[in-house]
Amino acid sequence: MSEWFDGIKAQFILNFVEKSRWRYLLTGLFNTLKITFFAVLIGIALGTVIAIVRSTADRNLNAMRHGPGRTILSFFDKICRLYLTVVRGTPVVIQLMIFYYVIFASSRNSVLIAIISFGLNSAAYVAEVVRGGIMSVDIGQTEAGRSLGFNYVQTMWLIVVPQALKNVLPALANEFIVLLKETSVAGYVAIKDLTKGGDIIRGATYSPFMPLIAVALIYLVLVVFFSWLVGKLERRLRNSDH
Repeated sequence: MSEWFDGIKAQFILNFVEKSRWRYLLTGLFNTLKITFFAVLIGIALGTVIAIVRSTADRNLNAMRHGPGRTILSFFDKICRLYLTVVRGTPVVIQLMIFYYVIFASSRNSVLIAIISFGLNSAAYVAEVVRGGIMSVDIGQTEAGRSLGFNYVQTMWLIVVPQALKNVLPALANEFIVLLKETSVAGYVAIKDLTKGGDIIRGATYSPFMPLIAVALIYLVLVVFFSWLVGKLERRLRNSDH
């Protein structure tokens, strides 16, 4: 038992204490959280816009008369559908590599590229979540807004969208957790995220067990913590409805 404990201690010192290798995990954790946070903001903002276009087309396009308004709405609806099909139909790691090696090949701000890439990917999934929330809001809410003198855009932003976001807020919070784990592929483009930090330690010490377990435990703690926050949010929203 003593020999086993001494071996674990030696491995811990080798992987994390010597040459302050723990800093790789700390730096990687910071980059992972930064990428996830800003990517989710982009995803929610762009996804909400896409959801409004898609839900507006679903509800009104067939009933609209032929004219410029119908043509414009149909055009943007097709663009949104194409965007959703392409983004949801291709792996996120391929999208990340395209952004890094093709679209932003001249840039070396890898963290910013990752934020944009993951944000655009997240927007495709957020859009469908928010669209479902908008479609779940009673059509009478839209009619009430129009009767108060609001135009369609004002009705959506001031009445429908706030109610829809409240309904799907737990799902949006879960998207943060999903995205947190998806960013583990950022190392494919040399971003020093949490997973890459563990891989750097493994490459330096030739000891895969300790750094990989450390990375897994950090992800587990983060997911459990944010899941607990989502649970509290859901309970608070349920209580506010009574």
